[in-house]
Amino acid sequence: MSENLKPENPKVYPDAKTALAGLTFDTMTVMSGGFGLCGIPENLIAALRDSGVKGLTVISNNAGVDGFGLGQLLETRQIKKMISSYVGENKEFERQYLAGELELEFNPQGTLAERIRAGGAGIPGFYTATGVGTVVAEGKELKEFNGKTYVLETGLIADLSIVKAWKGDARGNLVFRKTARNFNPMMATAGNICVAEVEEIVPVGSLDPDHIHTPGIYVDRIVQGTFEKRIEQRTVRSRESA
Repeated sequence: MSENLKPENPKVYPDAKTALAGLTFDTMTVMSGGFGLCGIPENLIAALRDSGVKGLTVISNNAGVDGFGLGQLLETRQIKKMISSYVGENKEFERQYLAGELELEFNPQGTLAERIRAGGAGIPGFYTATGVGTVVAEGKELKEFNGKTYVLETGLIADLSIVKAWKGDARGNLVFRKTARNFNPMMATAGNICVAEVEEIVPVGSLDPDHIHTPGIYVDRIVQGTFEKRIEQRTVRSRESA
């Protein structure tokens, strides 16, 4: 038996389905890490789809692409509402929204990131100048500071956060790789329960403490996955002739 799968490592689960067992329920709120297709918890998203849970509110920068990532949950109509900053390349996302079949709460990208960070830090709200004078500020409290108007935004907390990291250990300490770090660390702190999938589970003590991005105190379950790592858009040009 692998050291990381021993009974004394209760955070480690053998697969994504088992890692979500007992955590899902209809109408729950889920935070899903990643940006486009970079750093998304693709195994946990697929397991969430297979669980059959319905009426989800999903907090994510966007919804991936058609047929992959969160796009799978849109196709199966398991998502009721998205809290996002970008519709992106997902045609089904766009179709459902324009047809009135999907609720959408748009956020400026920095505001979305700060709402998640604030939720994880126990901050119920904050003021920002972003969005003042636009539909983003409609129905929200406005306040003036030093002659400038700001809009009140609330922190976000989810029933479940699913995140993807590069490496993790059996205690749930996580290291993210380059731009795949994006929304993942802040979402790990803002879920009542956090489940992380990683490319590699390493022995406890092998991660340099100074290089750990998310301490294990925030992570309840961890699973090692396999990843397609699709490219959202591939732009190429013809090779110049010699």
